[in-house]
Amino acid sequence: MTGSILFEAIVFLTGAIICVSIAKRLGLSSVIGYLLAGVLIGPYVLGFIGEEGEDILHFAEFGVVVMLFLIGLEIEPKNFWNMRKTILGMGGIQVGGTVLLSYILFTTLGFDWKVALVISMAVALSSTAIAMQTIKEKGLMDTTFGTSSFSILLFQDIIVIFMLGFIPLLANTNEAETIEKQNTSTTILESLPMGFQTLAIIFSVALIIVAGRYLIVPMLRKVAKTGVRELLIAAALLIVLGISFLMEYVGISPALGAFLGGVVLSNSEFKHELESTLEPFKNLLLGLFFMAVGASINFIIIANSPLKIGGLLIAIIVLKALILFITGAVFKLKLDQKLLLTFNLAQVGEFAFVLLSFAFGLNILSQEEMDMLLVITALSMSITPIIGIINERFILPKIGTKESVKRPMDHIAKSQKIILVGFGHFGSTIGRFLRSHGVEATILDHDSNRVDFLRKMGFEVYYGDATRLDLLESAGIAEAKIIICATNKIGVSKAISKIVKEKYPHVELMIRTKNRYDAYELLNLGHQNIYRESLDTSLVLAKDVLSKMGFRKYTLNRQIQNFKKYDEDSLRRLASEPNRDDNYIFKARQELKQQEEFLNEDFKRGVVDYDHHWDSEFIRKILESSKNKV
Repeated sequence: MTGSILFEAIVFLTGAIICVSIAKRLGLSSVIGYLLAGVLIGPYVLGFIGEEGEDILHFAEFGVVVMLFLIGLEIEPKNFWNMRKTILGMGGIQVGGTVLLSYILFTTLGFDWKVALVISMAVALSSTAIAMQTIKEKGLMDTTFGTSSFSILLFQDIIVIFMLGFIPLLANTNEAETIEKQNTSTTILESLPMGFQTLAIIFSVALIIVAGRYLIVPMLRKVAKTGVRELLIAAALLIVLGISFLMEYVGISPALGAFLGGVVLSNSEFKHELESTLEPFKNLLLGLFFMAVGASINFIIIANSPLKIGGLLIAIIVLKALILFITGAVFKLKLDQKLLLTFNLAQVGEFAFVLLSFAFGLNILSQEEMDMLLVITALSMSITPIIGIINERFILPKIGTKESVKRPMDHIAKSQKIILVGFGHFGSTIGRFLRSHGVEATILDHDSNRVDFLRKMGFEVYYGDATRLDLLESAGIAEAKIIICATNKIGVSKAISKIVKEKYPHVELMIRTKNRYDAYELLNLGHQNIYRESLDTSLVLAKDVLSKMGFRKYTLNRQIQNFKKYDEDSLRRLASEPNRDDNYIFKARQELKQQEEFLNEDFKRGVVDYDHHWDSEFIRKILESSKNKV
């Protein structure tokens, strides 16, 4: 029974649902829930998953493959070039410093220099899966810590290619062993002489780049012409699976190939379609990966050498943390951002499994060394979320900026009745406009570098997570009249709205949303002041287009107000419908048709047809004649 695929699927899904639900209820990261589920169902606790756990880990790495493909899609070559100083600078310092100190540590402990070098390269790599999942869950991608972490992880993902090309040069094989391996090899790399393996890796990378441009994109265009969405989903999966299979067949990490494939396709017209198609697969497979990591922790090896493994684990984490802290200091990150960077990336990552397995296949590592290092890697990934919680709950609250900077006495407002959450591009426009009219706002932001800048600009500001009740209270929510949620994270807005409804119902909420679907969700929660970020901008652009086509500006301004009224009414009527089902599509089409008819009738009815208050031909002629006289 336990050998059934269906039984294993039931076990994994049940474990995930129970453990992740408990973790989220306790306010913990979902990663902790997945790891705990893996440990519980693994061979050393409940035993639902036996020795096949390693095979499941191999399959679950496909989640990392999909994630790296999506990360590659986000990195357009132009943006990559703009970030080159941060990527090369922070990534270079972190990887170079970690490799150097780790090499000194392991050679001092008596490891062979080749073994020490391979281990040092593996140790230098952090877990992209855990780090990015945590950053996105907490909505920290737009902070200094988020961009710094992304830069370092991106550098690591790229440098792995060169590490894989370098490792064959360290191989401990004689001529007889080489011939035997060539006869029994399962990958192209294993069948090649040592001198050609590095060239084969470089050739494979180049092949992906060329294939992405001249094969994959033309294929997607042909698929798109069919108009069948299922084919696009199949094509997206085919791309990732195909690249993974080819890279694995060659003998290189499939995740690296997927990352490069994503970068190649980042400038194509199918970028957003591929992202939206693969996102659900990524989240599910990443959860499976974390569970497989938890199940792969070999407690027998830990029991045999607890002091040795525990000592090495602590030494590696402390060493990486030191280098990361120094990296943050070199790039002048604020203390809290440095600590977030340090604790978030101090683990050994999933690419260590790839490097160590590759080195073991080349007889650089012994079986004992391999087993021990795999356990240390899995343990370091497992305890990272716990270390992060300790940092967030016990260290950062004592360091974060809690006191506001008082406004100069010559300002009109003496107490702030408005709290503004999020001061990015959207929030800063709101804040500056309010300030220009003598209206003060207390600003909450979770990026301390941005907080420091705002204080220099003279804004009253608090640092911290706006979903915390104590922070809202210290910012004056009890006396506030309005809270503006200018963040683009709907999860943050929902958390704030829950606090306000329960504790301070007198405070009015005004919430930014990215699209109609987020607006539907907030409307169904009872919120009325919803502001879609693209609505006004798109209407202004449309108004300018029609103005250039000869329409009167006053007419267009009245029509824009009508459009917004009809669209808001439609939004509220459609909010109760399940998004994207057949009934929703039918009603949405009816609403669109009705809106167009109303607007057309308004225009034809002559609501403003005879209105010459603004830019009538009569006034234009008078202005032109007066200019000519001058």
